[in-house]
Amino acid sequence: MMKRGTVAAGSKPVNWCLDCRSALAEAEVEYEDKTSEAIDVGFRVIQGEKLTPVINIDAVIWTTTPWTLPANQAVAVGDHIDYAVVQVADDRALLLARSRIDDCLSAYGLESLGVLAEFTGSELAAMQLTLQHPLIESRQVPLINADHVIDESGTGLVHIAPGHGGDDYIAGLKHGLPIDNPVGGNGVYLDSAQVFAGEHIYKANPQIIERLETLGALLNHVPFFHSYPHCWRHKTPIIFRATPQWFVRMSEPVEGGDNLKDQCLSDIKNVTWTPDWGQNRIEAMVKNRPDWCISRQRTWGVPIPVFTDIDTGELHPNTQQILETVAQKIETGGGVQAWYDLSDAELGVDSERYAKSSDILDVWFDSGVTHTAVLEQRDELSTPADLYLEGSDQHRGWFQTSLISSEAIHGRAPFKQVLTHGFVVDEAGHKMSKSKGNIITPQEVINKSGADILRLWIASSDYRYEMAAGDKVFAGAADAYRRIRNTLRFLLANLNGFTPDQAVPVDQMVALDAHILNLASQTQAKIIKAYDDMDFHAAMRLITDFCSQELGGFYLDIIKDRQYTGQTTGAPRLSAQTALHELITAMVRWIAPVLSFTAQEIWPLIADQTQAFVFTATWHELPTATSSTISEADWAQIMIAKSALNKAMDDKRAAKVVTGSLSAAVTLYAKDELFEALTKLGDELRFVLITSSATLMPFNADQGDASESDALRLNIAPAAGTKCARCWHVLPDVGTHAAHPELCGRCIINIEGSGEERHYA
Repeated sequence: MMKRGTVAAGSKPVNWCLDCRSALAEAEVEYEDKTSEAIDVGFRVIQGEKLTPVINIDAVIWTTTPWTLPANQAVAVGDHIDYAVVQVADDRALLLARSRIDDCLSAYGLESLGVLAEFTGSELAAMQLTLQHPLIESRQVPLINADHVIDESGTGLVHIAPGHGGDDYIAGLKHGLPIDNPVGGNGVYLDSAQVFAGEHIYKANPQIIERLETLGALLNHVPFFHSYPHCWRHKTPIIFRATPQWFVRMSEPVEGGDNLKDQCLSDIKNVTWTPDWGQNRIEAMVKNRPDWCISRQRTWGVPIPVFTDIDTGELHPNTQQILETVAQKIETGGGVQAWYDLSDAELGVDSERYAKSSDILDVWFDSGVTHTAVLEQRDELSTPADLYLEGSDQHRGWFQTSLISSEAIHGRAPFKQVLTHGFVVDEAGHKMSKSKGNIITPQEVINKSGADILRLWIASSDYRYEMAAGDKVFAGAADAYRRIRNTLRFLLANLNGFTPDQAVPVDQMVALDAHILNLASQTQAKIIKAYDDMDFHAAMRLITDFCSQELGGFYLDIIKDRQYTGQTTGAPRLSAQTALHELITAMVRWIAPVLSFTAQEIWPLIADQTQAFVFTATWHELPTATSSTISEADWAQIMIAKSALNKAMDDKRAAKVVTGSLSAAVTLYAKDELFEALTKLGDELRFVLITSSATLMPFNADQGDASESDALRLNIAPAAGTKCARCWHVLPDVGTHAAHPELCGRCIINIEGSGEERHYA
């Protein structure tokens, strides 16, 4: 990075923790509410005749950090803001933003005696006015223009201390102001402060306010409650303090390309951000970020092994060689202590001319360069990484430092995809903490319910937001798990005795079996996409819905008749078993990424497996029929009729008209597309409806009862005949066969004959 010119020394205001006594990274700063001492202070205009003949004119600033006033080097106005000189006494006037006059004078307890003159900010800046510093008698400061000045609050004028703020620093560079920092690392004023030297800034704050009042420069003093940056370790307010540091330069062109900021913003668009709002979040942060301060003043950590010229601050001309020598010493067993143990002479450095750095690297730099320090060093890994994943706070932390360092080193992003997740809270939405006693450890859940329940809960949660954990939540995951497991157990149980060489070609299958495979293929495509998109909760919803609706609520109930009453090796039963084998072969792969233990438990129970582990298998290609008498649109209509009948059947069962669906005879009066679809089932309509008798008639508004579908009316009555002891259908021919008086004719064919034929259901 140094070779490409992306790292440079400088003295800029950085986040500084007085407790750490070190610079902080942006990611080490968090914002908390704080009450500050807000003051309005007048800077006396020395060349007043340029504004108005009034003797005393004060340019008024507003600040919440009185302790920064000893570092003041200018007062700034905004070019496009309108200003006015408003008279408040016979010999005194105030320079304020025109829009702030009423609010300011009200706060000061003063009344306007008239506006003496009006100017734009650019006109004021062009006058090159000089102002008297209110605390330091020997210091006079210029009135300048700056881009960050606003007039929505305060006075419309800003006090500029380039050593104590990012915007102030930029304004200072623009106007050639001193970058003065009169505050030591411990928060105590240095002798260069000229006032309050030796005092801690927070103890000096009330003294500064008192002196301003004594000198007549204080116009207002009120507490101000606002959000303020704090150190994430000590939870104490930080300050901005200009110190010699090492920076990754974000806005200056580097060797072989644009500046780093533009490089980052360009490549962010080439990364897949999950969820997609992550892209907007990191773009906004990169656009607004200053240079990255990568040095820290601590006695532990990874050293910055460089020498700088004592007089000029320039890097030693052999810096690249020194870096490599130190790196080799560290790698061959010396550890980071090697830097401190190596003498200047061993490194070929003149110690009287060059100073050895005692700074260490920002720990965010350490983690940010893992793409180089880890991925590039291990043969089993690759770079750029397929995926980085972390919490949503890392857009300003690890994600960003990784991006910046990779762009600085390689000119590209370190990752192809970035996934952001939320955090786990309890069922009341409270953050888990030891003090609240609401922590649930993963091991507790595993011991109680098993690892797959824990994995299913996580995968079923929308990880983009906070995820609630608790007994009720885990109970819901357990219910979903049982639904999936029981479905798969049913498939396996009904494959007993089946071998793949008995499989029925998909174009020769019973239409219902071909239909379920088509639905499974459509569902599988959605599941694969959900996994590819890291949308795990969508994948789990697709799987559980398929188990409970398409299979449990429809297909599996219908095929029980064929499974339990058909001939063992008859075509209708083998057709269903073929479908079940295809389903279990596909579905075990669906669940493997999440229900890993369950999937591997099932895997060897599926006939003719050639691999030891489900995890080494690819997705199963489900067969689909090339043509069918009953189309997908027809099945959709049939489902409408079945759903309406199920609801009506529940009502009839509750009214004790029938004891169950197989004790019922149903007549359906259907309209248009519904009638056409149901007609295609012919005599097998009753098997789809799971009734003993089913008659289809054209729609007649005077017949039957209304149903939940406007296209269907229903008549449900007890079926005529006797219950077959084998298939449980109520049929007129039960008892008509002397050899089998308890069976229906269909069952006798399945027992002694060639077996029944099924084409549709």
